[in-house]
Formats: sequence, C-alpha cells, structure tokens
Amino acid sequence: MDIIAQYGDTIVILACIFGFFMAWGVGANDVANAMGTSVGSKALTLKQAIIIAIMFEFAGAYLAGGAVTATIRKGIIDPALLTGTPELLVFGMMAALLAAGTWLLIATYFGWPVSTTHTIVGAIVGFAAVGISADAVNWGKVAKIVASWVVSPLTAGVISFFLFRTVQKLILDTEDPFKNAKKYIPFYIFMVGFIIAMVTFTKGLKHVGLDLSWGQSALISIVFGFFTMFIGTMMLKKIQPNADADREYHFSSVEKLFGILMMFTACAMAFAHGSNDVANAVGPLAAIVGVVSAGGEVLQKSAMPAWILLLGGGGIVAGLVTYGHKVIATVGNNITELTPSRGFAATLAAATTVVVASGTGLPISTTHTLVGAVLGVGIARGMAALNLRVVGTIFVSWVVTLPAGAGLAIMFFFMFKGMFS
Repeated sequence: MDIIAQYGDTIVILACIFGFFMAWGVGANDVANAMGTSVGSKALTLKQAIIIAIMFEFAGAYLAGGAVTATIRKGIIDPALLTGTPELLVFGMMAALLAAGTWLLIATYFGWPVSTTHTIVGAIVGFAAVGISADAVNWGKVAKIVASWVVSPLTAGVISFFLFRTVQKLILDTEDPFKNAKKYIPFYIFMVGFIIAMVTFTKGLKHVGLDLSWGQSALISIVFGFFTMFIGTMMLKKIQPNADADREYHFSSVEKLFGILMMFTACAMAFAHGSNDVANAVGPLAAIVGVVSAGGEVLQKSAMPAWILLLGGGGIVAGLVTYGHKVIATVGNNITELTPSRGFAATLAAATTVVVASGTGLPISTTHTLVGAVLGVGIARGMAALNLRVVGTIFVSWVVTLPAGAGLAIMFFFMFKGMFS
C-alpha cells in the first residue's frame, strides 16, 4: 500500500508509456496483418489501407473494445489473492505491457505475424505464476483462451473456404462471370454491413450508454446492411468490362468489382480488429490505473476510462503508420497469391470470427484467425497454392510467442519489484 501511495503518479505515467508502446506494437504487427489481404490482393494501395485502418481501428477500439478488455483485465488473475499486496499486481501488469511491446517489436522487425493476444496472455500468466503463485492464475480461463487459439483459425478457415466456394460457383465458374458478379456482390456487401453493425449494437455500445434489445439491434443492422449495399451498388455501376484486360487475364474485370467489395471488408476487418485487440494494450493499463486511483485497493471491477481507450487507439494508429509495412508483406503476398475475390473471402471470414468472439468477450487472436482464413482460401484452390515454407515459419513464431512473452514479463517483473521496493 505504501509503495502505491508513494509512487502512484510515477507508476501511472510509466504504465501509460508502456501501454502506448504495447498499442504501437499491436498497430505495427496486428493491424498490418489485418490489412495485409487488402494490400496483397491489390484491392487497396498501402496508403488507402492505412487511412481506412486509422478510422475504423479507432472506431472499433473506442466503441466496441469494452467487452474483451474485461476478460484481459480481470479474467486471468484472481484479484482476491492480491488484496494485501496490490503493488505486485501493478508491477506485474507493467511488466506484461513492456514484455509484450518488446516481443512485438522483435517479431515485426522480422516480419512475423505473431499474436498480440498470445503475447499479453503469456506475459500475464508468466509473472503471476512465478512472481505471485501458480494458484493466482485462473487456469480454467487460460485453457478457454488457449482453446480459442485453435478454434478461431479453424472456424475462419472453414468460413473462408465455403465463402470462396460460393464465389467460384455463383460467379467465377459461370459463363458470364462479370454479369453474375454485378448480380451477387451487393448481397456480399449486405452481409458485411449487417455483421459489423449487429456486433457493434449488441455488445459494443453498452459502455457508451446505448443498451438496445437483440430485436432492435437486428432491425437497425438490417437497415445498415441495406445502406452499405446501396452505396456498394452505386460504386459497382461505374465499373465496365475491359475486353483487352480480360484477354490477358480472364477475370480481370470481375476482380475490379471484387476490389469494391474489398473496400467494405477492409473497413469491417479494421473495425473488428480494433474492437478485439485494443484490449491487449489497455486491459493491463486499466488494471494499474484502477488500483492506483483506489489507493491500493484491488477492485473486482473497475470502470474503463474513455481516455485509456483513446490512448490505446492512438498507439495502434501510430504503430501501423510507422512500421506496419513489414507484416503486410508477409500476410498479403507470401502465404498464397491473393486476388480481390480471394482476399474478400478471407477478410470477411476473419472479420466475422473476430466480431463474434469480441461480442462473447473471448480474446481470440486476430492473427491466427486471419492466417487461418487465408489458408482456407488457399486450400479451396488446392494445396499447391500455398507457400508451405512461409506457413511453417509463421507457425513456429506462434509457438515461440507464449514462452517469449512469459520469460520477458518475469524478468521485467523482478526488475520493477527491485526498483520500487
């Protein structure tokens, strides 16, 4: 208690710096892989992808980031065991932020799309098990999160596989792909608008004070779906077939239509990612601010101040702008060759998986989900379409992430403990 009273302000300032650093890592590594499909499929330029990500990541983080943040903040450690020693929770959360930020910086340097969720959960489990006691960790919750790391890429892979099969059946394998693309793409745009609106209304806006029933949310989401469909249809009308380009590549004009659709799915993915992964940066920060502002009392529940979500959103944007290009190249170009039609299936599948998980409060890995979705599209075209060497490297980086996060967090935990006590 004395340590928190004595160094409270210093601790909060340091926590904000580490929280911003961690959010920067989320932007550089995670947002980059969220936008990788759009850039890799040439549907968007790098500049356009960054502009979309800035707006929609921020909106997702601020409007719908509350549910997952609660799990990261209070689900992994049992706060009751720390009532006598609140400073251990504070040092641990600071160590977790710094450890996760450091590992993300290393991974982004090498262009590995690692999981920020993996990293922060590994870091929290590491410091709690070694620095406090193994009993302090809610192993049931951890097992659930670990299971979601397997379930999320599988789910996204299956959805993207079947989505791309519908694209093949309804559009690509028909006699007049261009005409059918104009006919069916508006329905895909409706799906994008509906899914994002539905999750935002049902889960995201509760902490902003807007509490709608499921029926009201569905009704507004349908309207929103039709609105996005209308905008998309207007944009599609402007595109005409190009006979010369089609001679060179049979689906050239069709892919231009899917490029319009990719703009919508890119917005969806950025929003979904912001809503799920801002928690990784601001969850531990909220826990630290909660303990310090309560004078050392470890609260079971603490409010999420709006400025913390703003700091997280700002850090994410900064990371993407300054260092995001490395991981964009890995996800967009190196796993399998992406076109707008394939990128659409992967992005919509990943966004759907992430927003549903975000709505249920389960912190899944956007990276795993997106890579799973890209693999699903690749498999729909046959195993030869995948670059298995790159896939292998990605899987190895995933396995290393958890122990790396835990090891760094343990080291930083004892460093802070020594500095402040």
